[in-house]
Amino acid sequence: MHTEVNEASVPTEFRIVPATESPFADVEAVFGTKGDPAHCWCQWYLIPGTEWRGIGDEALRDRLAAQLTEPGPGRGLIAYDGDTPVGWCAVEPRANLPRLPHSRIIAGSTRHPDFDEAGIWAVTCFVVPRAHRKRGVGRALAEAAVEFARSNGATLVEGYAVDPAVREKTPPDELFPGTVTMFQHAGFTEVARPKPHRVIMERRLRD
Repeated sequence: MHTEVNEASVPTEFRIVPATESPFADVEAVFGTKGDPAHCWCQWYLIPGTEWRGIGDEALRDRLAAQLTEPGPGRGLIAYDGDTPVGWCAVEPRANLPRLPHSRIIAGSTRHPDFDEAGIWAVTCFVVPRAHRKRGVGRALAEAAVEFARSNGATLVEGYAVDPAVREKTPPDELFPGTVTMFQHAGFTEVARPKPHRVIMERRLRD
């Protein structure tokens, strides 16, 4: 499997690489020490709800650190502005996320109910520190996620976007799944709307 990201497809001011190729200190810099990212470490869809409350922030951090050392393409991408890490995007095979099919946004809404179906990848989370927002980091990561999934054998990529145009004054901490416009810029189209402000987006990479 290839892990490279086609940087020609993303804005030139950002360099985007698999998180497996970044120092974990750079991942930590993006997630920070406050707010939802520092209390989740992109583990929400990996841990059953019955176990979630018993796991502290440090253990969640350690889980992500360990996941990024495992064989394979890894769980996501890191964006850089020069040498400064400015964003994270979680993108991986959908079958790797045991809690995802039980999400209220996903359950009964996807057109691809077999969550073990090979080739379907999911983009589930974006983290952009406050100082680097409104610069197109999320859009660049969404575009790079498509190329990353494609180069690792994906046939289809799903996203679970928020539509701020429907829900006024959406708090920034609720935008972690990505916005509709971010996914549209990356070539996704709407395939389901389980809630007025939540949209399942899809990009087919090959038949």
